[in-house]
Amino acid sequence: MTAYALLGAALLILACLLSNRLFGRLGMPTLLAFLGLGMLCGSDGLLKIAFDDFALSEQVSSVALIFIIFYGGFWTNWRLARPVVGKALLLSSAGVVLTAALVGAFCHWALGMPTAESLLVGALISSTDAASVFSILRAKRLNLRYGTASMLEMESGSNDCFSYMLTVVILAYMGGTAQGPGAVAWMLCVQIAAGAVCGVVIALAARFILQRTTFSADGFDAIFMLAVALLSYTVPQTIGGNGYLSAYLAGMILGNSRLPNKRSLLGFFDGLTGLMQMVLFFLLGLLASPSHLPAVALPATLIALFLTFVARPLSVALLLAPLRSPLRQQLLVSWTGLRGAASIVFAIVATIDPAHTYSDIFHTVFFIVLLSVLFQGTLLPWVARRLDMIDDEEDVRKTFNDYDENVPLTFAECTLGEGSPWVGRHVRDLDLPPDTLLALVRRDGHNFAPDGNTRLQAGDVLVLGGREVTSISSAVLQERRVDRDSPLAGRPLRQAPADMPLVVAVLRGEGVLIPRGDTILQEGDILVVYEETD
Repeated sequence: MTAYALLGAALLILACLLSNRLFGRLGMPTLLAFLGLGMLCGSDGLLKIAFDDFALSEQVSSVALIFIIFYGGFWTNWRLARPVVGKALLLSSAGVVLTAALVGAFCHWALGMPTAESLLVGALISSTDAASVFSILRAKRLNLRYGTASMLEMESGSNDCFSYMLTVVILAYMGGTAQGPGAVAWMLCVQIAAGAVCGVVIALAARFILQRTTFSADGFDAIFMLAVALLSYTVPQTIGGNGYLSAYLAGMILGNSRLPNKRSLLGFFDGLTGLMQMVLFFLLGLLASPSHLPAVALPATLIALFLTFVARPLSVALLLAPLRSPLRQQLLVSWTGLRGAASIVFAIVATIDPAHTYSDIFHTVFFIVLLSVLFQGTLLPWVARRLDMIDDEEDVRKTFNDYDENVPLTFAECTLGEGSPWVGRHVRDLDLPPDTLLALVRRDGHNFAPDGNTRLQAGDVLVLGGREVTSISSAVLQERRVDRDSPLAGRPLRQAPADMPLVVAVLRGEGVLIPRGDTILQEGDILVVYEETD
């Protein structure tokens, strides 16, 4: 049974990856593919998997959401987000409250829902989805004017915290555990204060450890960061704080700190959150029953239309117009209010909460999210172009902390021997290869950046920078060992057979030699050779 379950999991992951590529080519948000696969496998789908465990789904979804929100902060480039941080925080806090209040009023007065339940629906769908926004901005290369990309990234990454906070407070009020304005205000203060303090303290402690500790094995720093992400959520949750706010702040502080091996950490979390998004959206699709959607289609559609064309634009205008944001920026920010997985996860929380509700909260929110991602997400690039919000001089990749991974630079080090033709020459007279720069000189233990008048000396260690080869699809590096009976043992490399592949490095003991023609090969040497593939 276990083998079949693992086989099914592997096939589902492959199906998610393939559908991800297909949806990307069709210009549709790829996260829809994961939702669709989940619904296809569910009780009303082809595989008829009967799954309605809301409690288990809430636990799994919450864990996935922790890493998505933590990485949302870790990914955001603070330097570029800082000019728009005020607008972003207004949208993620006051904007969430305004949107929830407006939607709640609509649900109560137009749809006849009870007051508390109306406010609950407003709270559940008041935040925008970081995964959807990040995915579309990067996949479609939406280089937006006025720092709008950074604003949207920070808003969508942080506003889940406030949506969750409103949801918890309203559920506590409906369940009778928070009576009166004083109790509600106290819960809000504890949520914000405990979440913020825990996030900052945990991030600073983690940064201190990472900057002063060398782990015994590769990959242990990634495991350490995994534990930090979990701690940043669980610690404040145990004392009544907002775990999602703490996780986001911890991720942002660490993501914008100087950390050893940071590039590999970004790659690790990129892959991990990609997997978490697959798991999360697939699970939510599996939990939903398409046969229940027609019953909620009309009210859900009306709520989605009101949210998209009234509540979100009005909230954005009230907050951004006084700050003199251009009208076209306000319109684009309004349209980019995509609902997503967080809203559905919080709807699961509301479903299993003891507080009584009269309507099918889960499927109502699910339908709203489906409409939002399908229509708003698909049309977002078109809307951005129609509003003339695309700026060819901007680069949306710069707003993410992994941008430096896309810079095609590499560095090499060499030492000038006594007979080197560069000894005694000025840097300006060197015949460097095209697109190559002498970036650093190390002399007598001291490093300095050379200029054209720098005269090189024997013993100087030079660091050269140039373009990095990002991919060579027709070549591989392989290792060959020099054995005792090898014809290469004891001979200079220049005497190697003419058909031997190019030797790019010699591994000898614990060291690495850059070979030359007069390099004498020894028994036990491992040659790293460059070979063409078919």
